[in-house]
Amino acid sequence: MNMFVSAFAAKLEMYLDFREARGYNRNSHLRVLKKFDTFCAKHFAASELTNEIVYTWLDSETREANSVIAAASAIRQFGKYLHAIGENACVLPDKYTPSPQSKVPYNFTDDELAALFNAIDALPAENSEPFVDEVAPVLFRLIYTCGLRPNEGRELLKENVNIITGEVLIARTKRNKERLIVMSDDMLKLAQQYDLRRSIFSGKNPFFFPSSNGGALSSTKIHMLLNMAWMNAACTPGNPVPKRIRTYDLRHRFASACLNRWLDNGENLMNMLPYLCSYMGHKSLSETAYYIHILPENLIKSPAVDWNKFNNMFTPCHMDALEVES
Repeated sequence: MNMFVSAFAAKLEMYLDFREARGYNRNSHLRVLKKFDTFCAKHFAASELTNEIVYTWLDSETREANSVIAAASAIRQFGKYLHAIGENACVLPDKYTPSPQSKVPYNFTDDELAALFNAIDALPAENSEPFVDEVAPVLFRLIYTCGLRPNEGRELLKENVNIITGEVLIARTKRNKERLIVMSDDMLKLAQQYDLRRSIFSGKNPFFFPSSNGGALSSTKIHMLLNMAWMNAACTPGNPVPKRIRTYDLRHRFASACLNRWLDNGENLMNMLPYLCSYMGHKSLSETAYYIHILPENLIKSPAVDWNKFNNMFTPCHMDALEVES
Protein backbone atom coordinates (compact mmCIF):
# COMPACT_ATOMS: atom_id res chain seq x y z
CA MET A 1 0.00 0.00 0.00
CA ASN A 2 1.36 3.40 -1.04
CA MET A 3 1.96 5.55 2.04
CA PHE A 4 1.89 8.78 0.01
CA VAL A 5 -1.25 10.42 -1.37
CA SER A 6 -0.20 13.58 -3.24
CA ALA A 7 0.68 14.02 -6.91
CA PHE A 8 4.28 13.29 -5.83
CA ALA A 9 3.39 9.87 -4.39
CA ALA A 10 5.06 7.71 -7.05
CA LYS A 11 8.15 9.92 -7.19
CA LEU A 12 8.54 9.89 -3.43
CA GLU A 13 8.35 6.11 -3.40
CA MET A 14 10.97 5.88 -6.16
CA TYR A 15 13.21 8.32 -4.31
CA LEU A 16 13.08 6.27 -1.10
CA ASP A 17 13.80 3.10 -3.09
CA PHE A 18 16.80 4.88 -4.61
CA ARG A 19 18.12 5.97 -1.20
CA GLU A 20 17.70 2.47 0.18
CA ALA A 21 19.51 0.95 -2.80
CA ARG A 22 22.45 3.26 -2.09
CA GLY A 23 22.70 1.99 1.47
CA TYR A 24 20.87 4.74 3.33
CA ASN A 25 18.20 4.12 5.93
CA ARG A 26 14.84 4.36 4.18
CA ASN A 27 13.26 5.90 7.26
CA SER A 28 15.73 8.76 7.71
CA HIS A 29 13.70 11.15 5.51
CA LEU A 30 10.37 9.35 5.70
CA ARG A 31 8.75 11.38 8.49
CA VAL A 32 9.60 14.71 6.81
CA LEU A 33 8.54 13.56 3.35
CA LYS A 34 5.20 12.28 4.65
CA LYS A 35 4.57 15.76 6.07
CA PHE A 36 5.54 17.24 2.70
CA ASP A 37 3.25 14.81 0.92
CA THR A 38 0.30 15.67 3.17
CA PHE A 39 0.92 19.37 2.63
CA CYS A 40 1.04 18.97 -1.16
CA ALA A 41 -2.12 16.85 -1.23
CA LYS A 42 -3.94 19.66 0.55
CA HIS A 43 -2.54 22.67 -1.29
CA PHE A 44 -1.04 21.68 -4.66
CA ALA A 45 -2.19 19.47 -7.53
CA ALA A 46 0.98 19.90 -9.62
CA SER A 47 3.50 17.06 -9.81
CA GLU A 48 6.48 19.27 -10.68
CA LEU A 49 8.63 20.31 -7.71
CA THR A 50 8.54 24.06 -8.23
CA ASN A 51 10.13 26.85 -6.21
CA GLU A 52 6.67 27.86 -5.06
CA ILE A 53 5.90 24.42 -3.63
CA VAL A 54 9.25 24.04 -1.90
CA TYR A 55 9.41 27.49 -0.32
CA THR A 56 5.73 27.58 0.61
CA TRP A 57 6.09 24.26 2.41
CA LEU A 58 9.25 25.34 4.22
CA ASP A 59 7.58 28.58 5.27
CA SER A 60 4.71 26.57 6.72
CA GLU A 61 7.07 24.49 8.85
CA THR A 62 7.88 25.39 12.42
CA ARG A 63 10.87 27.67 12.71
CA GLU A 64 12.50 25.51 15.36
CA ALA A 65 16.05 25.14 14.05
CA ASN A 66 16.40 21.35 13.93
CA SER A 67 13.00 20.96 12.24
CA VAL A 68 13.89 23.47 9.52
CA ILE A 69 17.25 21.82 8.92
CA ALA A 70 15.69 18.35 8.63
CA ALA A 71 12.95 19.60 6.30
CA ALA A 72 15.40 21.51 4.10
CA SER A 73 17.79 18.56 3.88
CA ALA A 74 15.05 16.11 2.87
CA ILE A 75 13.48 18.34 0.23
CA ARG A 76 16.92 19.31 -1.14
CA GLN A 77 17.88 15.66 -1.66
CA PHE A 78 14.49 14.89 -3.22
CA GLY A 79 14.98 17.79 -5.63
CA LYS A 80 18.47 16.59 -6.53
CA TYR A 81 17.08 13.13 -7.26
CA LEU A 82 14.35 14.49 -9.54
CA HIS A 83 16.85 16.70 -11.35
CA ALA A 84 19.20 13.72 -11.81
CA ILE A 85 16.49 11.66 -13.54
CA GLY A 86 15.81 14.50 -15.96
CA GLU A 87 12.88 16.33 -14.40
CA ASN A 88 12.52 20.04 -13.83
CA ALA A 89 12.79 20.44 -10.09
CA CYS A 90 13.68 23.04 -7.51
CA VAL A 91 16.97 22.13 -5.84
CA LEU A 92 17.18 24.01 -2.57
CA PRO A 93 20.52 25.82 -2.13
CA ASP A 94 22.86 24.43 0.50
CA LYS A 95 22.97 27.82 2.21
CA TYR A 96 19.20 27.97 2.72
CA THR A 97 19.58 27.01 6.37
CA PRO A 98 22.56 27.22 8.70
CA SER A 99 24.62 24.10 9.29
CA PRO A 100 23.68 22.30 12.48
CA GLN A 101 25.85 23.24 15.42
CA SER A 102 27.75 20.45 17.11
CA LYS A 103 25.98 19.40 20.27
CA VAL A 104 28.20 18.97 23.28
CA PRO A 105 27.08 15.76 25.00
CA TYR A 106 26.05 15.97 28.61
CA ASN A 107 28.61 14.23 30.80
CA PHE A 108 26.72 12.42 33.56
CA THR A 109 28.44 11.90 36.88
CA ASP A 110 28.04 8.46 38.41
CA ASP A 111 25.55 9.85 40.94
CA GLU A 112 23.53 11.60 38.22
CA LEU A 113 23.39 8.45 36.13
CA ALA A 114 22.21 6.38 39.10
CA ALA A 115 19.56 9.00 39.94
CA LEU A 116 18.42 9.11 36.31
CA PHE A 117 17.86 5.36 36.10
CA ASN A 118 16.08 5.35 39.46
CA ALA A 119 13.74 8.01 38.05
CA ILE A 120 13.28 5.99 34.83
CA ASP A 121 12.29 3.00 36.95
CA ALA A 122 9.63 5.17 38.62
CA LEU A 123 8.04 6.42 35.38
CA PRO A 124 4.27 5.81 35.48
CA ALA A 125 2.18 4.04 32.88
CA GLU A 126 0.25 6.32 30.52
CA ASN A 127 -3.22 6.12 29.04
CA SER A 128 -1.74 6.20 25.53
CA GLU A 129 1.15 3.86 26.43
CA PRO A 130 -0.09 1.64 29.27
CA PHE A 131 3.07 -0.50 29.34
CA VAL A 132 5.67 2.23 29.01
CA ASP A 133 6.63 1.72 32.66
CA GLU A 134 7.69 -1.82 31.70
CA VAL A 135 9.44 -0.84 28.47
CA ALA A 136 11.37 2.31 29.43
CA PRO A 137 13.68 0.88 32.14
CA VAL A 138 14.90 -1.89 29.84
CA LEU A 139 15.07 0.22 26.66
CA PHE A 140 17.21 2.97 28.19
CA ARG A 141 19.49 0.48 29.95
CA LEU A 142 20.05 -1.40 26.69
CA ILE A 143 20.86 1.85 24.84
CA TYR A 144 23.32 2.77 27.60
CA THR A 145 25.00 -0.57 28.31
CA CYS A 146 25.37 -1.45 24.61
CA GLY A 147 26.15 2.05 23.31
CA LEU A 148 23.26 2.01 20.83
CA ARG A 149 21.96 4.84 18.75
CA PRO A 150 18.45 5.68 20.01
CA ASN A 151 16.71 4.30 16.91
CA GLU A 152 18.73 1.08 17.11
CA GLY A 153 17.21 0.47 20.53
CA ARG A 154 13.63 1.54 19.96
CA GLU A 155 13.38 -0.17 16.54
CA LEU A 156 14.95 -3.43 17.69
CA LEU A 157 12.98 -6.44 16.45
CA LYS A 158 12.13 -9.27 18.83
CA GLU A 159 13.42 -11.81 16.30
CA ASN A 160 16.87 -10.15 16.45
CA VAL A 161 17.28 -10.65 20.21
CA ASN A 162 18.62 -14.00 21.38
CA ILE A 163 17.25 -14.03 24.89
CA ILE A 164 19.31 -17.13 25.74
CA THR A 165 22.80 -16.02 24.69
CA GLY A 166 22.37 -12.24 24.90
CA GLU A 167 23.36 -11.76 21.26
CA VAL A 168 21.60 -8.85 19.55
CA LEU A 169 21.57 -8.25 15.80
CA ILE A 170 21.51 -4.52 15.12
CA ALA A 171 19.96 -4.35 11.67
CA ARG A 172 18.19 -0.97 11.55
CA THR A 173 21.32 1.15 11.52
CA LYS A 174 22.23 4.56 10.19
CA ARG A 175 23.95 3.11 7.12
CA ASN A 176 22.12 -0.22 6.88
CA LYS A 177 25.30 -1.95 8.06
CA GLU A 178 24.39 -4.84 10.34
CA ARG A 179 26.46 -5.69 13.41
CA LEU A 180 26.22 -8.21 16.22
CA ILE A 181 26.66 -7.17 19.84
CA VAL A 182 26.40 -9.09 23.10
CA MET A 183 24.66 -7.89 26.28
CA SER A 184 26.44 -7.93 29.61
CA ASP A 185 25.35 -10.61 32.07
CA ASP A 186 23.34 -8.12 34.16
CA MET A 187 21.65 -6.68 31.07
CA LEU A 188 20.79 -10.15 29.78
CA LYS A 189 19.20 -11.12 33.10
CA LEU A 190 17.09 -7.96 33.02
CA ALA A 191 16.13 -8.57 29.38
CA GLN A 192 15.06 -12.14 30.17
CA GLN A 193 12.80 -10.96 33.00
CA TYR A 194 11.37 -8.27 30.74
CA ASP A 195 10.77 -10.71 27.89
CA LEU A 196 8.53 -12.84 30.09
CA ARG A 197 6.33 -9.82 30.83
CA ARG A 198 6.54 -8.57 27.25
CA SER A 199 5.03 -11.83 25.98
CA ILE A 200 1.89 -10.93 27.93
CA PHE A 201 1.32 -7.32 26.84
CA SER A 202 2.95 -7.10 23.39
CA GLY A 203 0.49 -9.17 21.38
CA LYS A 204 1.79 -9.66 17.83
CA ASN A 205 3.93 -6.51 17.86
CA PRO A 206 7.27 -7.48 16.23
CA PHE A 207 9.32 -4.88 18.11
CA PHE A 208 11.20 -5.80 21.28
CA PHE A 209 10.07 -2.48 22.79
CA PRO A 210 6.49 -2.23 21.50
CA SER A 211 4.22 0.77 21.36
CA SER A 212 0.50 0.45 21.89
CA ASN A 213 -0.05 1.58 18.28
CA GLY A 214 1.40 -1.68 16.97
CA GLY A 215 4.79 -0.25 16.01
CA ALA A 216 7.87 0.99 17.83
CA LEU A 217 7.97 3.83 20.31
CA SER A 218 8.58 7.14 18.52
CA SER A 219 11.78 9.15 18.97
CA THR A 220 9.66 11.99 20.36
CA LYS A 221 8.19 9.69 22.99
CA ILE A 222 11.51 8.34 24.25
CA HIS A 223 12.99 11.86 24.33
CA MET A 224 10.01 13.01 26.40
CA LEU A 225 10.26 10.02 28.76
CA LEU A 226 13.99 10.50 29.30
CA ASN A 227 13.64 14.18 30.09
CA MET A 228 10.66 13.57 32.35
CA ALA A 229 12.85 11.20 34.37
CA TRP A 230 15.77 13.65 34.22
CA MET A 231 13.61 16.46 35.60
CA ASN A 232 12.55 14.20 38.47
CA ALA A 233 16.14 13.13 39.11
CA ALA A 234 17.97 16.43 38.73
CA CYS A 235 15.57 19.05 40.11
CA THR A 236 16.89 20.37 43.41
CA PRO A 237 16.38 23.66 45.29
CA GLY A 238 19.65 24.92 43.81
CA ASN A 239 19.01 23.53 40.37
CA PRO A 240 15.24 23.73 39.74
CA VAL A 241 15.39 23.49 35.92
CA PRO A 242 18.20 21.17 34.74
CA LYS A 243 19.56 21.31 31.23
CA ARG A 244 17.62 19.02 28.90
CA ILE A 245 19.43 15.89 27.79
CA ARG A 246 19.31 13.73 24.66
CA THR A 247 18.95 9.98 24.44
CA TYR A 248 22.21 10.14 22.50
CA ASP A 249 23.95 11.27 25.70
CA LEU A 250 23.60 7.70 27.00
CA ARG A 251 25.59 6.47 23.98
CA HIS A 252 28.26 9.10 24.64
CA ARG A 253 28.45 8.04 28.27
CA PHE A 254 28.94 4.41 27.21
CA ALA A 255 31.87 5.35 24.97
CA SER A 256 33.58 7.58 27.50
CA ALA A 257 33.09 4.94 30.22
CA CYS A 258 34.82 2.34 28.01
CA LEU A 259 37.73 4.67 27.35
CA ASN A 260 38.08 5.58 31.03
CA ARG A 261 38.05 1.91 32.00
CA TRP A 262 40.77 1.14 29.48
CA LEU A 263 42.82 4.05 30.79
CA ASP A 264 42.43 2.75 34.34
CA ASN A 265 43.63 -0.66 33.14
CA GLY A 266 46.66 0.85 31.40
CA GLU A 267 45.46 -0.06 27.90
CA ASN A 268 46.68 1.82 24.83
CA LEU A 269 43.58 3.64 23.59
CA MET A 270 44.81 3.81 20.01
CA ASN A 271 45.00 0.00 19.93
CA MET A 272 41.57 -0.35 21.50
CA LEU A 273 39.72 2.14 19.28
CA PRO A 274 39.04 -0.36 16.45
CA TYR A 275 37.12 -2.59 18.88
CA LEU A 276 34.99 0.30 20.08
CA CYS A 277 34.52 1.48 16.49
CA SER A 278 33.19 -1.93 15.43
CA TYR A 279 30.96 -2.35 18.48
CA MET A 280 29.34 1.06 18.09
CA GLY A 281 28.85 0.74 14.34
CA HIS A 282 30.99 3.69 13.31
CA LYS A 283 32.01 4.12 9.70
CA SER A 284 35.56 5.23 10.50
CA LEU A 285 37.98 5.47 13.41
CA SER A 286 37.73 9.25 13.27
CA GLU A 287 34.15 8.99 14.55
CA THR A 288 35.26 6.86 17.49
CA ALA A 289 38.28 9.10 18.15
CA TYR A 290 35.84 11.92 18.88
CA TYR A 291 35.20 10.39 22.28
CA ILE A 292 38.85 10.84 23.23
CA HIS A 293 38.38 14.51 22.41
CA ILE A 294 35.69 14.88 25.09
CA LEU A 295 37.47 13.02 27.88
CA PRO A 296 38.22 15.06 31.03
CA GLU A 297 41.16 17.46 30.75
CA ASN A 298 43.19 15.60 33.36
CA LEU A 299 43.53 12.72 30.87
CA ILE A 300 45.03 14.84 28.12
CA LYS A 301 48.61 13.92 29.04
CA SER A 302 47.86 10.24 29.40
CA PRO A 303 50.52 7.97 27.84
CA ALA A 304 47.64 5.77 26.64
CA VAL A 305 46.94 8.28 23.87
CA ASP A 306 49.34 8.79 20.97
CA TRP A 307 48.40 12.40 20.36
CA ASN A 308 50.22 12.68 17.04
CA LYS A 309 48.18 9.77 15.64
CA PHE A 310 45.06 11.07 17.31
CA ASN A 311 45.35 14.58 15.85
CA ASN A 312 45.80 13.15 12.37
CA MET A 313 42.79 10.88 12.84
CA PHE A 314 40.34 13.29 14.40
CA THR A 315 38.31 15.59 12.16
CA PRO A 316 35.29 17.41 13.61
CA CYS A 317 33.20 16.85 10.48
CA HIS A 318 33.14 13.12 11.28
CA MET A 319 31.82 13.52 14.79
CA ASP A 320 29.16 10.99 15.71
CA ALA A 321 27.66 13.79 17.80
CA LEU A 322 26.32 15.33 14.60
CA GLU A 323 24.21 12.30 13.73
CA VAL A 324 20.55 13.14 13.54
CA GLU A 325 18.56 11.44 16.29
CA SER A 326 15.74 9.18 15.42
